[in-house]
Amino acid sequence: MAVASTSCLPQLNVPAAKQVEAAQMASLANQLWGSSSSLVGQKSLLCSRLHGPSHASQKVVMTSDFEKSNPYVDELKKTAAYIAQPGKGILASDESNATTGKRLATVGLENTEANRQAWRELLYSAPGLGNYISGTIMFDETLFQLSRSGEQFVDILKRQGIVPGIKVDTGLQPIDGTDGETATQGLDGLADRCKRYYQQGARFAKWRAVLKVDSDKCPSSTAILENAHGLARYAQIAQANGLVPIVEPEVTLGPGDYSIERTAYISEKVNSHVFRLLNEYNVILEGILLKPNMILPGLDVPTPPPEEVAKYTVRTMLRSIPAAVPGIHFLSGGMSEEEATLNLQALQAYGPTPWSLTFSYGRALQSSTLKIWSGKEEFWKAAQERLVALAKANSEAQLGKYRGPHPSPGGARILQALRLGGAGK
Repeated sequence: MAVASTSCLPQLNVPAAKQVEAAQMASLANQLWGSSSSLVGQKSLLCSRLHGPSHASQKVVMTSDFEKSNPYVDELKKTAAYIAQPGKGILASDESNATTGKRLATVGLENTEANRQAWRELLYSAPGLGNYISGTIMFDETLFQLSRSGEQFVDILKRQGIVPGIKVDTGLQPIDGTDGETATQGLDGLADRCKRYYQQGARFAKWRAVLKVDSDKCPSSTAILENAHGLARYAQIAQANGLVPIVEPEVTLGPGDYSIERTAYISEKVNSHVFRLLNEYNVILEGILLKPNMILPGLDVPTPPPEEVAKYTVRTMLRSIPAAVPGIHFLSGGMSEEEATLNLQALQAYGPTPWSLTFSYGRALQSSTLKIWSGKEEFWKAAQERLVALAKANSEAQLGKYRGPHPSPGGARILQALRLGGAGK
């Protein structure tokens, strides 16, 4: 980097002692940073705090080495910005075959590849979905599947302006010596999988880490550090192979009477560790997306109003998420379809924020859609209309313009599903 001027000592009328102190601090800044390209911003910030705004101009003429070495940098940044655009969100449809089978069973359908394929086709081919959805997370099987007419799902999505994405982790494994805490698996062979997914048309990836929270011991430092490392290494590998990494550190909702303040504290702590490691692994923050939980209390505490959820959620993000991240796509975390929309709307009142506050919903877009369809061809169109109506409601909520009524009103948090296996998407 070439810097037009390194002076940050304009002539100000300040006491002599303060001038000496300022000169000492400026000297220290020069010793520590000089004109280093990666730290000149920190130097300028310190100087401005000591003396007020500097009139010296600075011109950046080169990027950092790790950005120059990645041929996908511009594409990563453009893809992340496109997915995070105002008024749009992500359809999370990356449930494993086993999880999809459980969902199909609730409407009396067997867990067969044909039924899974039909369900995905209903989602991806819904007319008008691309008006409100900018990206879709897919499972490995789904990324390579065809529609009934023989068209690849990725092509159906692209035609609607929806970016195909792919889940790349391989699930959770218990961490020895902890109280049922888990770490996410899937780093082995990840680079090769990312190459294959990129060739198939995927342009972003997702890796989910789950941090168990309770009123006392969880999450442990071991679990936080283990999962932060996994997220950072995954993000580094994904970017090296052309995929925008969705970083998902989920402080999972579960049984207990812990407060919303505790969830906020734990989420800030987790996010801070995750971004420290993302920086250490040279992950390009403008080329990632974040998928965190909204801040909610334990399941044995009454459901808080949207305004309270929004207050703690936005405060947590402001305290722990760098402004360079283009978008924060919240998971629906076991909320009902209407609750997820109302909470998303409430977030927009706490602006402006440096990032887009939007959604990456699974159940909150799929639950009533699946019930309407129930595997019956005659309900195909009605189910697609429900999906698009839900997507539209959340699009309006992201813009702060949702007025109701909701396509799927009522409903409480999905307590039974949560108690059986975590908040999920």
